[in-house]
Amino acid sequence: MDDRKLEVLRAIVEDYVATQEPVGSKAVSQRHALGVSAATVRNDMAYLEEAGYIQQPHTSAGRIPTAKGYRLFVDRLGKIKPLSAAERRAVHRFLSEAIDLDDVVTRTVRLLAQLTHQVAVVQYPSLNRSSVRHLELVSLTPTRLMLVMITDTGRVEQRYVEVPSELTEDDVLDLRRLVNEQLQGKALADAPRIIAGLAGLARPELRATASALARVLLESVVARTEERVAVAGAANLTRNGNFFAGSLRPILEALEEEVVLMQLLGRADSNALLTVRIGDENEVADFREATVVTAGYGPGSVVGHMGVLGPTRMDYPGTIAAVRAVARYVSEILEQNR
Repeated sequence: MDDRKLEVLRAIVEDYVATQEPVGSKAVSQRHALGVSAATVRNDMAYLEEAGYIQQPHTSAGRIPTAKGYRLFVDRLGKIKPLSAAERRAVHRFLSEAIDLDDVVTRTVRLLAQLTHQVAVVQYPSLNRSSVRHLELVSLTPTRLMLVMITDTGRVEQRYVEVPSELTEDDVLDLRRLVNEQLQGKALADAPRIIAGLAGLARPELRATASALARVLLESVVARTEERVAVAGAANLTRNGNFFAGSLRPILEALEEEVVLMQLLGRADSNALLTVRIGDENEVADFREATVVTAGYGPGSVVGHMGVLGPTRMDYPGTIAAVRAVARYVSEILEQNR
């Protein structure tokens, strides 16, 4: 396909997204400086239709892009519409005011929905991809401890430990030093193996207590690794409902299932800066009339994904820029708080 036909396709996509109306050759030649006649544009549109990039929704109408057309448009997208300076400042200020990890995720998902006018989904940092920043032990009674585990992404896990014998303040200090020496900076994926050996490293009189502590630690890093997601902007989907051929009900129901949302986000390539899946490219059946734009985020390496879901008739340059920018800002915040 030559550059002129690509320019015609770009014009059709941009006009259809902007006007929500099928686009004719006359409109393309008048609105865009392509330097060719309407007749030439008609010939190019005939080629694009035959090749499956555009289609005629009904008789005597203009043309609209197909999923294949949107795919080519995204793949050959030369420019990403950047956020304005005011938008960048607002995003940075809004996210930097978060007080903890839950607040970061809540603000992020609301912000993505507002910026893109689509449904936004944000995965909490995965424990499986995190490492231990610090472990704190607090004596509540002589036979009861509170264990607090903080990951490098700011996630906090808190558990209580019942111990078999009374502990002195020095005993608690020894146990705190032991668990931090063994686990601080270690990947949580490696933690179960390390935890299994903790009791053997404790002083003989503390081994029974260290075993109890190890059991609770293991629960924190194994039994609590379920993934969590936050969703915002479902109302945006209903506003765009006329751009879905079928009922919105299956999509809305799927958005209530965390397993489905994790499958949606988990399909994103962790090594890619950004992933765009259009129509049938989505492996989740209920989303095959939608576009999903996702990006990984994390302090140095990817610990979670975020993205938006909307109709294939989407402002791709603006949406891609927003998802990419917000993922970058969240990564910076997590990096600063490591």
